[in-house]
Amino acid sequence: MSEPPIIRLEHVTKRFGENVAVDDVSFEVRRGRCLGWLGPNGSGKTTLIRCILGLARVSSGVIEVRGHPIPAETRQALARVGGIVEEPRFYPYLSGRRNLEVWARFTGGDAAARVDWALERVDLTARADSAVRQYSLGMRQRLGVARSLLTDPELLILDEPTNGLDPAGIVEFRAMIRSFVEQDGRTVFVSSHLLDEVQKLADDIAIVQAGRLVMHGPVDELVAGGRSSIRLRVDAPERVEAALAAGGLVGRIDRSSGDGQLNLTLDHMDEQVAMLVNRTLVEAGIGVSEITHERETLEERFLEVTAGATPGELNPQEAP
Repeated sequence: MSEPPIIRLEHVTKRFGENVAVDDVSFEVRRGRCLGWLGPNGSGKTTLIRCILGLARVSSGVIEVRGHPIPAETRQALARVGGIVEEPRFYPYLSGRRNLEVWARFTGGDAAARVDWALERVDLTARADSAVRQYSLGMRQRLGVARSLLTDPELLILDEPTNGLDPAGIVEFRAMIRSFVEQDGRTVFVSSHLLDEVQKLADDIAIVQAGRLVMHGPVDELVAGGRSSIRLRVDAPERVEAALAAGGLVGRIDRSSGDGQLNLTLDHMDEQVAMLVNRTLVEAGIGVSEITHERETLEERFLEVTAGATPGELNPQEAP
C-alpha cells in the first residue's frame, strides 16, 4: 500500500462573515516532495496555511496533518512540523544563535541540541553571533527556516518565503529548499504568487484562484498538458506545409513574420518529433536556420485554465 499523505484536505471552506476565503478545497500532499501552493495575492493562500497550522478554524471540511485531525489533535499533528507564516520575527538586538536558543528553551525536547546544526543547515554559521538587526532580509528568512528546523520536522510549511529577496537570494533559497527534499527527505509546503519560481522549485503544485482550487498535480504533467509548438526559421517557408504533409506530419502552421519564421503546432509534440520535423525539412531541400521546441509555461497554463485572470492580477515575477 502507498504511504498515507502528510497533509490531507477534504472540502475545506473558511468564511469570514459573507466573505469566502477558502472555498471547498480538496487535495493531498505526498511525503518527501515539495508542493507549491500557488495563486495571486489575496487568493486565500495564507488563510489555508493558518488553518493547516491550527492558527484558524475552518468553517467546514477536514484537515489532517501527519494523520491527525486539525484542530482535535493539533499538538500531535504539529509535533514534527515547522512553519513560517508571513515574515519571521526575532529579537533584533540578540544574535541569530541567541534567538534560536531562546526559542529552543520554549520548544523543549532536543531543540537546544540542534541550534548549531540548524544554523549550519541554512548557511548562517559565519553570522550566527551577529545581532539580527544587522541581518539582510534573506538572512532573516533563513534564520526563520533554522528556527523551524529545531524540531527536526517531517514537514516544513513556508508562506511566501522569497518575498522581497533579490535574484541571488531567490536562487540560494531555492537550492536550500530543494536540499531539504532531496537530501533530508522532508516534505515542503511552500506558498507563492511567483509562478516562474514555483515551476523551478516544486515537484507538485496546487493553484488557487479566489479561494477555489483550479489545478493540482505534478508540475511536469500540468505543464505537459498545455500547448506545445515548434518555432522554425527556414529559407523556403512556402514549401514547409507540403514537405511536412509528404512526411506524414500534419499540423497548424502560423507565419509570425516575413523573415521565414513559422510556428508549427502538431497533435503530439516532443523532442523526437522536433528532430523528425527538422530531418523531414532538410531532406526536402529546405534550409533550417533555427528550430526550437517551445512548451507552455506554468504561467501561461494558469492563465489558460483560469481564463478570467490577467498577468497583472497574477503579479508574476521572472526569477533566475
